[in-house]
Amino acid sequence: MHVPAVDRPLDDDEWRGFVTAQGFGHVVAGGAGRDLPVVVPTQFVLDGDEVLCHVAAANPVLEAIAERPVAVLSVAGDWAFVPSSWKAIDDEDPRLGIPTTYYAAVQLSGRVDVVADPDELAALLRRQLAALQPDVEVADPAEDHRRRLSAIRGLVLHVAEVAAKFKYGGNVDDAHRRAVLARLVDRAGPGDEAAAAHVRARLDPEQRPTAFARGGARGWTGRS
Repeated sequence: MHVPAVDRPLDDDEWRGFVTAQGFGHVVAGGAGRDLPVVVPTQFVLDGDEVLCHVAAANPVLEAIAERPVAVLSVAGDWAFVPSSWKAIDDEDPRLGIPTTYYAAVQLSGRVDVVADPDELAALLRRQLAALQPDVEVADPAEDHRRRLSAIRGLVLHVAEVAAKFKYGGNVDDAHRRAVLARLVDRAGPGDEAAAAHVRARLDPEQRPTAFARGGARGWTGRS
């Protein structure tokens, strides 16, 4: 993923908060000697520097990971289409505006451990459930669902590299960004509110939503 300097995250809290808030992405495992990688859509939990998820024991991603135990978790969202006319202000010709799409995307990559032991798998599920539904009491997987654990495998991706991109008009001046912001607010379509929040955070860090400031810190890289 190409990350121009103007699209870098404000800080590590921003990409962590975005990934945590999304909670759903695609695990991509290239394996070895394959024409195409295996791509698995999944709910996940980012816990420190570990991505936790689980898949069916028959999922082909496990074969790819066995061949080469590395993977990427790809997460994208908070996107909104920006029409060409929105890019014109004052006496600028709206016909000459250049359309774009605002979006956030984060790719977390690293070594992957497959968890099959029932007790270790139950511990992973407890960590997922504690994050996904902290206020809901659930049965202990190791005691009440032990026989079912053989049907799934846990995945732990140890995050070694982060590529984070927040494409929200960083290549234009504040006046043009504020014009797009106003139109996002007026349109109020799917994704517009989230995109507007990112634009505001770049215009005024004081307005950054608390949802984008969770977790600890970890470095990011711009990869082409």
